[in-house]
Amino acid sequence: MYLISDKCNLNLKFNKGDLYIMTNKNLKNAKKEKNDEFYTQLSDIERELKRYKKHLKDKVVFCNCDDPEYSNFWSYFKLNFEYLGLKKLITTHYETEKPSYKLEFDGKDTIKTQLKQNGDFKSPECIEILEASDVVVTNPPFSLFREYVSQLIKYNKKFIIIGHQNAITYKETFCLFKENKIWLGYGFKGGATHFINKHYEDYAISGNHKEGMIRVSGVVWFTNLDTDKRHERLILYKKYTTEEYPFYDNYDAINVNKVADIPMDYDGIIGVPITFMDKHNPEQFEVIGIDRYVEDNPKYGKRFTINNKEIYARILIKRKVEDTTI
Repeated sequence: MYLISDKCNLNLKFNKGDLYIMTNKNLKNAKKEKNDEFYTQLSDIERELKRYKKHLKDKVVFCNCDDPEYSNFWSYFKLNFEYLGLKKLITTHYETEKPSYKLEFDGKDTIKTQLKQNGDFKSPECIEILEASDVVVTNPPFSLFREYVSQLIKYNKKFIIIGHQNAITYKETFCLFKENKIWLGYGFKGGATHFINKHYEDYAISGNHKEGMIRVSGVVWFTNLDTDKRHERLILYKKYTTEEYPFYDNYDAINVNKVADIPMDYDGIIGVPITFMDKHNPEQFEVIGIDRYVEDNPKYGKRFTINNKEIYARILIKRKVEDTTI
């Protein structure tokens, strides 16, 4: 018997500097320096958002973590306002210690309005705009990702946002994945992107270095808008063997190191890397839980081990009965 975790608890408390740990040195510095100014390239925005045209038609789009002077989200939506069939575009600018402003575009006129507060997405003014909007699209602060997503879910908003794949392993965020309330979009080319930045040194090798930018691996799009990709079946070709697929020391599931190696003929619980969520089809697989927080983990809060050696984070899945891969 495999116990399923309780439904997502969205009544969360967060520390202002809360940041998931990433391997990229510069994002660790973002936590230390409280500076999340990573601007997204127009080409990356266009590559992803062109897939959602049917979801954006006649909608009010709100970019609530953007500086219109630098934001390519504002530029993209304004340039493609008629093509996408938008109803209205709104963006709010954030200031640290003084009142800010919002910009609105209706296809003809751009209106700038002074805010009474500083444009923080948590402020009452911005929440009021959020409630009146249909779809939120932005690159939210890396250091406040959990709190940001929690707010979107609380107000039942559709969204297309950028984050790091490590956020999948958050207890709160993973619960949303498990309940099919959030999933991954189409993604960045090559599994990495270059953000426009003014604060951090780019440690990328010369072949990947771009002046004035910072290369970050593992960045993904999170959304709750349906996509064709989400219904594509993962083709399985390998057969289960006890030699290739060891069991965990203290949990009744087999380990798979690569998504492509998921066996096509195993009906039990399978532990897979978090990159599986990029291929997850909810009609093909059931998501059982994540290693640390699955309720029947005898060492709750700890990663699984094989031969007493801890392994990387694993998502627990099971092929659905109606899966006709074999």
